[in-house]
This record gives sequence, structure tokens and C-alpha cells, in this order.
Amino acid sequence: MDKTLAIIKPDATKKRIIGKIIERIEAEGFTIARMKLVHLTKDEAKGFYIVHKEKGFYDSLTEFMSSGPVVIMVLEAENAVRLWRDAMGATDPALAKPGTIRHAHGFSIERNATHGSDARETAEWEIDYFFKK
Repeated sequence: MDKTLAIIKPDATKKRIIGKIIERIEAEGFTIARMKLVHLTKDEAKGFYIVHKEKGFYDSLTEFMSSGPVVIMVLEAENAVRLWRDAMGATDPALAKPGTIRHAHGFSIERNATHGSDARETAEWEIDYFFKK
């Protein structure tokens, strides 16, 4: 089984659609191996998104991700990273295919309901960031 990190972002928790997203995760065949509801501090968000530090959206992204509770999960499935990214859809909800989570629930590139690891190596780092071994 492969693993990936998934986050239900503050925009989705505010809209009270956590259950809908978890239902979709299970319908896609994932096992939720770990899960927690947290309110990230600004420093935790900055640490998690450190790879984007030099990009223009870093401050607004970390501000947003620390603006309300998030649900952080470790998902397991064969080809978990690809499967979760396919279920989420494109980062920009306007470009996401119909039927994807971001198409259905996203508002903008930042406020797009969910986060997912982009590679197996990234998933390992991200899982360790939130679920220390």
C-alpha cells in the first residue's frame, strides 16, 4: 500500500463539508490510516509550505491555512498519490474536471478545499511533518 497526505482546508471546514469529502475519500477506495482535526499556527503553516517560501503566494497561503481548522489525514491505497490527485482535480478549481473535489467545492487556487502530496517522496516528508514517527 502506498500512502499520501490529504488536508481538508479551512475553506472546506468553514463550509461544513468535511463529511462529504471523507465520504468521497472512502468511495475512491482509500483507507484513512491517520486523521486529526487541528488549527495550524502561522509558524506550522510556514514550516509545512516552506518549499514555496520564495513564491509570491507564500504569505497569503500560510495566512489562509492558519485561518481555521483543517483535517489532516494519511490515506492508503495502491498508487495513493496519483489516485488522490485525480480525485482532487486541478489546483485551480476553474480548470478542474467536473466530478473532482476541487471542481465541486473549490473557490480559487488557494481556497480549493483540499491539499494532496505531489509525489511519493513529498508524501513521506508531509506525513512525517504532521505525524511524527
